[in-house]
Amino acid sequence: MDAEELLERYAKGERNFQSAMLRGVDLKGADLNGIDLSSANLTAAELNEAKLTRATLNGTNLTKASLKGANLSGLVAASSANFTDADLCGADLSKANLNSANFSNANLKEANLSDAQLTGANFTEASLIEVCLSRANLNSANLIKANLTEADLSRAEITGVKIKDTNLHGAKLRGVKLYNYDLSGINLAEADLAGAELAGINLRNACLRGTNLERTGLQRANLMRANLEAAKLKRADLTDAKTYGMNIKDADLTGTIMPDGEFYKPEIYQQESQKVISMTRKIIRTDKAPAPVGPYNQAIAATGTMLFVAGQIAIDIRLNDIVYTDDVAKQTEQVMANLEAILTEAGATWLDVVKTTVFLKDMNDFAAVNAVYAKYFDAETAPARACVEVSRLPKDVLVEIDCIAVI
Repeated sequence: MDAEELLERYAKGERNFQSAMLRGVDLKGADLNGIDLSSANLTAAELNEAKLTRATLNGTNLTKASLKGANLSGLVAASSANFTDADLCGADLSKANLNSANFSNANLKEANLSDAQLTGANFTEASLIEVCLSRANLNSANLIKANLTEADLSRAEITGVKIKDTNLHGAKLRGVKLYNYDLSGINLAEADLAGAELAGINLRNACLRGTNLERTGLQRANLMRANLEAAKLKRADLTDAKTYGMNIKDADLTGTIMPDGEFYKPEIYQQESQKVISMTRKIIRTDKAPAPVGPYNQAIAATGTMLFVAGQIAIDIRLNDIVYTDDVAKQTEQVMANLEAILTEAGATWLDVVKTTVFLKDMNDFAAVNAVYAKYFDAETAPARACVEVSRLPKDVLVEIDCIAVI
């Protein structure tokens, strides 16, 4: 079907164009209010400035379509519509029903998605620069690697949203709730998170330079090595937050509740606010000593706070007893899980481990233990390691491992 035929039939009152083949059709500026294009193929179609208000686009394929400045406000339904690689720059999608729609790699710069229904929508690597998503329902949406620079998400619903590696520089997120999210390393510089609820959030190594965090709840948050230079933290709550290495140079901490539960006192915290503490790690390799023959390195040079983790054996805390008494591989998995739990509580990861010691009841078990151990470390960056056979271990276990980390 070509554009002329569609427009002629539309002018006569026809609205049902389900499953129509409209690949590459030119409908620029067309008034298609209330049209039903469910399951239609509009791949690479020209729809710039078109009017599709109150249209139905369930399952419609709009891959690589051009919808710049188009009016899609109040879409009746566009569930599972495919906008992959589409250009929706400046388009109006306000109050549209777009649940489970696919916008991966789409250009939505300056588009209006306020009050839109976007549950489960996919925005992977999409450009959402200066987009308006205020009051939108983004529950369970995928925003991984999307660019939301200066986007407005004020009062948006974002329960279960995936925003790992998302660029939120300058974004407005006032009053949002992001309990226990992992946003380590994320860019939130100059963002506005005033009044947000971020209890338990992981912002380790995040960039929060100049960010507005006034009255923000950051209880139990992980802010280790986060950059909060010149951030606004007035009356924020940092109770029990992990703040080692956090940069708060020139930050406004007026009335802030600090990790110890006390209100910020410049005379106590001023010195800490002027320094950034960081861990450095260097792999040492030389051909004048035996090369590693497993997932470890000859030596690691590191600076920072040292964390000494006691030797762990295969105790499952749910049973408070040894598990897998005759299976060294499964015992090793339990040991590594126990070590990981302790590292996590200290704000560390396996990447921070610089030295391990493996104690074996029987050196013949080395290969099985090493196979499990290797799952936790990359050979290129693995810590130094020692492995010894001993005559007996606590509770007659088959393996025990301890480690040293630097954070």
